[in-house]
This record gives sequence, structure tokens and C-alpha cells, in this order.
Amino acid sequence: MNRDTFWRRLTDRVQRSRQRADWKAFAGVDWLERIMAQPVTDRFHAKQGRSTGRLILHADGRQLAVYLKRHYRLDWWRGLLATIWPGRAWSPASQEWNHLEWARGQGLPVPPAVAVGEYIGPWGRLQSCLAVEELTGMLPLNEAVPEVAKRLTAVEFLRWKRGLVSEIARLARELHNRRWFHKDLYLCHYYIPADAGGAWRGKVHLIDLHRLRHHPWSWPIWQVKDLAQLAYSSEIPGVTARDRLWFWRCYLGAGRHRRAGRWLRAGVLLKWGRYRNHHLKKRQRIEGNVT
Repeated sequence: MNRDTFWRRLTDRVQRSRQRADWKAFAGVDWLERIMAQPVTDRFHAKQGRSTGRLILHADGRQLAVYLKRHYRLDWWRGLLATIWPGRAWSPASQEWNHLEWARGQGLPVPPAVAVGEYIGPWGRLQSCLAVEELTGMLPLNEAVPEVAKRLTAVEFLRWKRGLVSEIARLARELHNRRWFHKDLYLCHYYIPADAGGAWRGKVHLIDLHRLRHHPWSWPIWQVKDLAQLAYSSEIPGVTARDRLWFWRCYLGAGRHRRAGRWLRAGVLLKWGRYRNHHLKKRQRIEGNVT
């Protein structure tokens, strides 16, 4: 690894990394040299200077599946700050690594972070990559709920959802009580085992914590946004108004002041409607361009 000095970061390229103990056995000791250009196995998506994809690695008869997030072009100010103060997490990859570690330390179920790398310089350039272990055998809720609805009776499905909704609400409340906010809290970012049922605690995982932030002062704004995103994304087959009401009761809890609950509900309903209108207009524009 390059010697890490201010002059080196300014005029050359410095690599910084953290990784799980088994990562180099799968990725190789020189993984930082290759990872930004390495082809992924499948599920590749790229836009606006970043990409994600699933990478399956093998070592000694073992397999490791990760989602690899790479950022090829980051804002100039991030690169400048990383050059001056490299100890801070200026790249999205380092930030999400820290968020995953924080969440695990709080007892929140999240995917294990496997490796993170940063490339600082030259002249304010910054790139980063993050490997997060795949939640094997798990599905996002927006896919799992409609699938389960097809194979359970109405009574069984209602019972299945009741415990699940309680756990979804508990996780959201655990974040919000600490004044931390996901900022992308859609159903697709909750994952559950494909065959899950019964006791839900510890089985529901949150993913994509790159936008997670702590807001000790402006927290009401972000609380409304998180809950409105969740409400908007719940407009799928298998989710009913009864389920949303149960979520609301579980989220507020028995000790929540009624007036505070009314104000929060009003804000969520307003924001939810704005999300719906925004996405409707966006879909109409897309359909208009196609025709």
C-alpha cells in the first residue's frame, strides 16, 4: 500500500482499506488493485458514476457472495476533504461501512460488511468500493408479501403479517428513537427469510444504509419522510389499510401522546400523497415519451 502522506494524497494515489478477516482469502491480497475493474457475477446495475453487482467468490471449497458497490466519480469537494482530512469517512463506501457497524452494535439486523476501499488522489480525486455480504435465502418485502399471499389461507396470511408488521414497526422505532433515519425506508429495503414465519425478532433485516444519518435537531422532518416512504411503498398486493393501522399502533406504542401522534400522522399522510403524485407524474412522462 502507498505511504499515506498529504503530499502523496495530493499528487499521487493512496489506497486505504478495511476488511473482514476472511476477505483476502476470497478476493486475494491485491484485491484493491483489481476490484474497481473486476467483472461481477450478475445483477449488475450502473448509473451516474456508480455501480452495484453481485460477486461470487470461492476459496478452499467455500463460497462467499457479496454485493459490490463501486463509486467511480465522486464530487470534487469529497476528494478535497479526503485529501486534507483522510481520517474522516468522506466516501459513500466508508460511510455505509460505518453505518453498518453502528447498526450491528445497536443490535439491529443488517447485512455484514465485508470490505471497504478508498482511493484518494491525485488532485482531489476520490473513488471507493464496498462489499456487503448477500442475505442468502432472503427476499425483499415487496416481493415476499405477494408471494406468501398466494400460498396461505386468508387467516394464515393475516396471522403471518401481524407479527411481521410488528417487527417492521419495531425496527423503524429503534432507529427513530435514537434520532437516526434511513432516508430510503421503502419495503424493498426490508429483507426476510423466504420461509420465515412465527417469531420475527431478528429475522427482518434492513439494507442499503448509505443514506443513514443522525439528526438530533431536525428529526421530525426525517421521521415524517421515513414513515411516508414506507407507507407509499406498502401500496402492493397483500397489504391492506388494516395492516397500516396495525403498523401505526405498534410504531407509536402505548405511551405515545395522542396529540403528537395526530400531528405525525397528518405529516405522513401529506408527504405520502406527494410521493404518490410525484411518481404518477413521472410514470406519465415516461409513458408519454414511449408512445
